[in-house]
Amino acid sequence: MNANFTNELTHTCRRTFLRQTLGGLALGGMLDPSTTDAASRPNAKAKRIIYLCQSGAPSQIDLFDPKPELSKRFGEELPESVRRGQRLTTMTSSQESFPLAPSLFSFARHGDCGATVSELLPHIASISDDVCYIKSMHTEAINHDPAITFLQTGSEQAGRPSFGAWMSYGLGSENRQLPTFVVLLSRGSGRPNCQPLYDRLWGSGFLPSRHQGVKFMSAGDPVLFLNDPPGTNRTLRRRNLDALVKLNQADFESIGDPEIETRITQYEMAFQMQASIPEVVDFSDESADTIARYGPHVLTRGHYAYNCLLARRLIERDVRFVQLFHMGWDQHNALPKQIRGQCADTDQPSAALVQDLKERGLLDDTIVVWGGEFGRTAYSQGELTADNYGRDHHPRCFTMWVAGGGFKPGYSHGRTDEFSYNVIEDAVHVHDLNATLLHQLGIDHERLTYRYQGRDFRLTDVHGRVVDDLLG
Repeated sequence: MNANFTNELTHTCRRTFLRQTLGGLALGGMLDPSTTDAASRPNAKAKRIIYLCQSGAPSQIDLFDPKPELSKRFGEELPESVRRGQRLTTMTSSQESFPLAPSLFSFARHGDCGATVSELLPHIASISDDVCYIKSMHTEAINHDPAITFLQTGSEQAGRPSFGAWMSYGLGSENRQLPTFVVLLSRGSGRPNCQPLYDRLWGSGFLPSRHQGVKFMSAGDPVLFLNDPPGTNRTLRRRNLDALVKLNQADFESIGDPEIETRITQYEMAFQMQASIPEVVDFSDESADTIARYGPHVLTRGHYAYNCLLARRLIERDVRFVQLFHMGWDQHNALPKQIRGQCADTDQPSAALVQDLKERGLLDDTIVVWGGEFGRTAYSQGELTADNYGRDHHPRCFTMWVAGGGFKPGYSHGRTDEFSYNVIEDAVHVHDLNATLLHQLGIDHERLTYRYQGRDFRLTDVHGRVVDDLLG
């Protein structure tokens, strides 16, 4: 080791040194970081994702997976041959009885594909010929926090990068005036006390922090500190920023900490957003037909409908990943009443988003994902009556749907048993779905890695397969 190298190393912490020499080698030549468009990835079908995360876990039995057998067995005990000793949550494990609860809602076939969808979702039903329904999803965790963490990061334990962060890291940005990854939150009317959401669900984990999601606020400035403070203006802000860049650059050249580069990048992004964000959240240029399409709440900031239209405007401006979280699906009791409100919040805007993208020619290279962290049980949590029931958490099977980005339209994949309790055909694990989403973006999920603490990490951990049957 020569003297110059030794001197340099004495000014660099061990962690920074390792990150400089080992970290950040994710794509290993698979992607040229200077070319991030789809043309540089010949196998890519999509450039961006809008992820409509239904936090709390929608009931597949009441929305997408009708089970006539349950109606014949109303109130009967869940057969042990179906449960197979599988674990239950502490909320129902002490129940003396597990009475089967059929859905109160009717189902019908829709579109040329004949997809079965609940009366609660007439608008989503109307776009069935554009949708790939995955009825055989399954996951690991049985409680909300580890399950939604797993859905978003590929791990039940906190600290891993989120899907949007991985996408930012792997593909980079196509618009230097807007974040690569944007997060929009809404609170539904399905259940007043929603499961909480934590910023780590859109965090960057051990990736450089510039890849974390930028959360838009539902009140006040869309992004914190967007406006200049009193006594300053944009010209002065630019001058101050240029001076900070010089100081930070000198610091980086001396120390080499990659987070200093992140600071430089994020300061510049904040400055650019002062001009770009007011324009993107201004819906005045939208037609009356578009506003009507998204429903009566589309102009209410913080509502799911508003966020759906904003998501379309963001991806039009080449934001890579827009994540919507809609809370309120955790319906342990009074499900028939609560789920009606939740569907009223989300049905029309979700369908409008897909239709809007399609008409604008954006659906072909945009993937829309809809779903929650797990499903709900076939048996009732608490008392079962003729017009009321609740459902507990159920990771063994649930339904998600995907539209656009080369996914097979008008297709229903997989099958569950007659109780919607176990997958019996064409199972799709969360890792499999994530591998398939990355594949459509032109990324091999096994090669999108980041070395941290001596190990190469990836979104799909050491699992996952591309499900070719889902692809058109």
